[in-house]
Amino acid sequence: MGLSDDWKKSSYSHGNGGNCVEAHKTSNGAAMRDTQNRTLGFLEASETEWAALLGAVKGKAS
Repeated sequence: MGLSDDWKKSSYSHGNGGNCVEAHKTSNGAAMRDTQNRTLGFLEASETEWAALLGAVKGKAS
């Protein structure tokens, strides 16, 4: 997977050193990483897994 600099930071990240997450769309779903520890890598999720994660985070688990 070729990851560019096209990562999107969570709108809940306010730059105050809190828990910041970035996401990147991939051909099979999405990748996510810790904003403060980018060099530690990322976690990939399929489209189904990504949708389930977002649903759970938003309180709309499928």
